[in-house]
Amino acid sequence: MDSIVVKGNGALNGQIPIAGAKNACLTLMPATLLSDEPLTLTNAPRLSDIATMTQLLESLGAEVSSLDDGHVIVLSSHKADNPVAHYDIVRKMRASNLVLGPLLARHGQATVSLPGGCAIGARPMDIHTDALTAMGAEIKLKDGYLHAVAPKGLQGAVIDFPFASVGATENIMMAATLAKGTTVINNAAREPEIVDLADCLRKMGAQIDGDGTSSITIQGVDRLHGATHPVVTDRIELGTYMLAPAIAGGEVELLGGRMDLVAAFAEKLDLAGIDVSETANGLKVKRRGDLINAVDVVTEPFPGFPTDLQAQMMALLCTANGVSVLEEKIFENRFMHAPELIRMGANIDVQGGHATVTGVDRLKGAPVMATDLRASVSLILAGLAAEGETVISRVYHLDRGYEHVVAKLRGVGAKIERIKQNG
Repeated sequence: MDSIVVKGNGALNGQIPIAGAKNACLTLMPATLLSDEPLTLTNAPRLSDIATMTQLLESLGAEVSSLDDGHVIVLSSHKADNPVAHYDIVRKMRASNLVLGPLLARHGQATVSLPGGCAIGARPMDIHTDALTAMGAEIKLKDGYLHAVAPKGLQGAVIDFPFASVGATENIMMAATLAKGTTVINNAAREPEIVDLADCLRKMGAQIDGDGTSSITIQGVDRLHGATHPVVTDRIELGTYMLAPAIAGGEVELLGGRMDLVAAFAEKLDLAGIDVSETANGLKVKRRGDLINAVDVVTEPFPGFPTDLQAQMMALLCTANGVSVLEEKIFENRFMHAPELIRMGANIDVQGGHATVTGVDRLKGAPVMATDLRASVSLILAGLAAEGETVISRVYHLDRGYEHVVAKLRGVGAKIERIKQNG
């Protein structure tokens, strides 16, 4: 199993290109199941999760081609006639559940295994299934599979989500594009990935209004056609690399970065003593002084502070001047990186959904273990400013969500390498 070795060596300077969004691309790819015509996605990230979604769609009968060294994905579902998503593939990735809505809308039936992914807390499927049931589907859980049929096709309905679930909003949006009548999703998620999906679906002929707000209206149409669509910039990768010069010092420009994607996060960085400015090509980040200010963070659905940047922000606050409190309100098991940061000398006390971080003068390199995707990169960030050498094991998580992390950090002066392990 590979490991990553990081040696803290001072300031970082230069440019880091930001890839297309993993979470957006994983949502856009299943949209191919809604049409007989090709869907072409540009600015696609090259990640193992994308390969897993490709494998899943191909198992359903779709054809998927990768062009331009993986940055362009061409998908066609004109032969997609298998409505069964098997456990062996679905277990690898939570986003696999996004085939449920499109399969049900297109074929009137779907059999989808309960999904897997990072072990960061319970993310039940009932919000998805309750909404589809309201649209006329009959769904049973048997042997770990959701067996769904829509004998009369899906019908438009008013859906009131109990909370703003991103995945459920995406699943129901796709299902509703081919449903009969009008569907209204209340308490819808507002993330940029939702808007990106809506933009793509509109290019395919869908009638969608209100995306980016808490109420989305979809007027069903008889069929969707092909389209070409660029994947939106990855706001989580953007925020992660914004923290690199914040932690290590220096000045880094994030190419393709957009302030509207990370506004709440940038506000917290400003309070911590980090300057974030817009440039012609993206965003530029640098520290204002030698010390980081302690700040409190509460994770919230977009446009609030992203849960997917909480672990990385904790790495920054480990050496802040004062005491910071991080409250995790999205997932109940998302402080698994804290014990690993403590191994590096951090002072962190976790009580339920709260983590109290008392800043220390300096972190020290240590052998640590990645527990999930975002925890992996938080340990790399901590290693950038730690004294000595940090060795991070189980870094296979990184490949799910970060494209060429070693090369990108090396490009701005970090001392980092990936050690290949045999077997």
